[in-house]
Amino acid sequence: MSDFGAGFGYLVKGQRWVGVHGRWFGFGLLPGLLTLVLYAGALVGLGYGADDLVGWATPFADDWSSPWLGLFRGFLTGLVFALGLFLAVITFTAVTLLVGQPFYESLSEEVDRSEGGAVPESGLSLLRDLWISGRDSLRIVVRVTFYGVLLFAAGFIPVVGQTVVPVLGFCVTGYFLAEELTAVALQRRGVELKERLRLLRGRRMMTLGFGLPLALVFLVPFVAVFLMPGAVAGATLMVRELAGAPDGPEPGPSAGPAAASAPRAGAPAPVVWPAAPGSEPSGPGDARDPYLKS
Repeated sequence: MSDFGAGFGYLVKGQRWVGVHGRWFGFGLLPGLLTLVLYAGALVGLGYGADDLVGWATPFADDWSSPWLGLFRGFLTGLVFALGLFLAVITFTAVTLLVGQPFYESLSEEVDRSEGGAVPESGLSLLRDLWISGRDSLRIVVRVTFYGVLLFAAGFIPVVGQTVVPVLGFCVTGYFLAEELTAVALQRRGVELKERLRLLRGRRMMTLGFGLPLALVFLVPFVAVFLMPGAVAGATLMVRELAGAPDGPEPGPSAGPAAASAPRAGAPAPVVWPAAPGSEPSGPGDARDPYLKS
């Protein structure tokens, strides 16, 4: 449970960081507020139009007698709105991060800068960053939807469906929330989605400790808006540990990056972050993180 507590600790530290740096808190609120307005408008529109959509999709039921027609279409209308709400919850973070890519990247850089050491930069254009974020977010949403369908089906299993399945659902949501949030700092370090998932799998309990509480409070999008800046800051702080140099002696002049990346026993192999274009790797005597560009 120590790793779980450490993950939750990074979430708290992130909220504390934006509390101390109030200007960055306000700066980080803007994308969430914009996304919330867009989602609220979409859900209101769905609420007004869901019954018409169901009526259009089920013309075969037009001649059904009362009360079966009303019950059938009422059930489908509720199901359509519930599906829309589910999609809103699982995509809110991804869309907010995509809309706020420049905002959250600047916030993440400031967290790195305030903690000392080098500040990694992707070296990519804004459009390229947005493309990578959108592509990776879509892949994550597809994964979450796949797990959601499986858990929805498992929900019909007596007892298990009402006890174990909801817990698993929150764990899955929290895990991928953590992935989305750490992606801001890891993308600046040039880490691809596959490698990001490998890193988080290596510290599952820490990832859940960070993401699970967010999954619970993010059920209320309005709360998610106010926690998002601190969540990005906390994810950046957690990435600094995930990307940190392993324990052990510094590599000698001839050891090079390979020696620096030797993993601890039982720990996942660390990632050597690619340097941004035009940067120089830190020398073997550099006391800063050897995985970040100088």
